[in-house]
This record gives sequence, C-alpha cells and structure tokens, in this order.
Amino acid sequence: MTDSYNDNLHKGAIGKLYEFGRDLRRTSTETEKILWEQLRNRKLKGLKFRRQHPIDKFVADFYCHEKRLVVELDGAVHNDKEVKEYDDNRTFILNELGITVMRFRNDEVINNLHQVLKMITEFAA
Repeated sequence: MTDSYNDNLHKGAIGKLYEFGRDLRRTSTETEKILWEQLRNRKLKGLKFRRQHPIDKFVADFYCHEKRLVVELDGAVHNDKEVKEYDDNRTFILNELGITVMRFRNDEVINNLHQVLKMITEFAA
C-alpha cells in the first residue's frame, strides 16, 4: 500500500489511534458484534467495511472507504449533553473530510436490524 492510500484511508490518523482501535475491536459491545456479523466479509452489497477504524483524530465504529461512510452505534451515554456535542462536532469534522456519518441507536440494531441494514444499503446504492 502506498503512503497516499493510507493517508486517504485514515486521513492522517496517528499511531495511538491504531492501538486504541485494536483495543476497541477486542472489547466490542454486543450490538457492535451483531452489526459486524452483517457487515463483515463484504456481506452487505459487496462493500468492504472496517471496524474500529482510525480516521483523522477519531476511531469510527464501522467505515466503508468505497462509499466514504462511517456507521456509528450509540448507547445511552450518547444522550448526555456533552457527549451529543462531541458527536455533533465529530460528525461535522468527518463531513468536512467528505465522509458521511450514519448514526444508529443500539436498540435499533437489536430490535430492527433489517431496517438498519436497509438504510445503510440505500445510502450505498
């Protein structure tokens, strides 16, 4: 892989984020495991998704480089005002990098996985 490919794929993420991403992959939540099972190995429309992928100064739950799409899963902590502000800022920065962010609540994945996959598929079409 060339350096320009990595820069484009990771948008200049620093080494510490790669370690953090590895740690997050080892400690995935049940909801992340459920969605990952549907996204991994190009199961969704042949798209390559990566999990806990470093981009810029963040680690995305799931990232499809082909579609420049981040999929984030939000638990109850994301209801907190400061966390919502952080999420909004993070989404703004990723949008500035040309990346779309889709956010789903954990209960959406657990109770309506088909609809979540449909929304991701519709975006990727």
